[in-house]
Amino acid sequence: MRNLDATDARLLLALSDNPRATGLELAARLGLSRNTVQARLTALESQPALHAFDTRVHPEALGYPLTAFITTQVNQHQLARVGDALAAVPEVIEVHGLTGATDLLVRVVARDPDDLYRLAELVLGIPGVERTSIALSMREMVRYRVAPLLNRRILGE
Repeated sequence: MRNLDATDARLLLALSDNPRATGLELAARLGLSRNTVQARLTALESQPALHAFDTRVHPEALGYPLTAFITTQVNQHQLARVGDALAAVPEVIEVHGLTGATDLLVRVVARDPDDLYRLAELVLGIPGVERTSIALSMREMVRYRVAPLLNRRILGE
């Protein structure tokens, strides 16, 4: 994946402000030709430099108000199998491989405490999972964002 330049950053910030903007609107706002905007958008989508649209949907709107993080220790010989099993669980919305004593950080969403308990048991029951620990998210303090990084790119830092 190539590094994004200041023009890419400006384009992405403009899309962040108005995700439904047309290529013509973006071109006018940024002082670029419509062809330049379209070519850059195509390049960004093909890299892929953009996340999927579903990352914009809040789980709360789907009836999943609870978010929790399950740290997971895994038999290293079964790591890929565990990852596949986690990907098959709809309430698992993110999994990160970690360094250190914990192997995976699993972000899950749940309808209520009983549903969260069910998910914790499900994760612990996956063959290859040796140990888990769960932490309930009380409040999201900083939502996933990249705008500050895009602004930094525009400024040339």
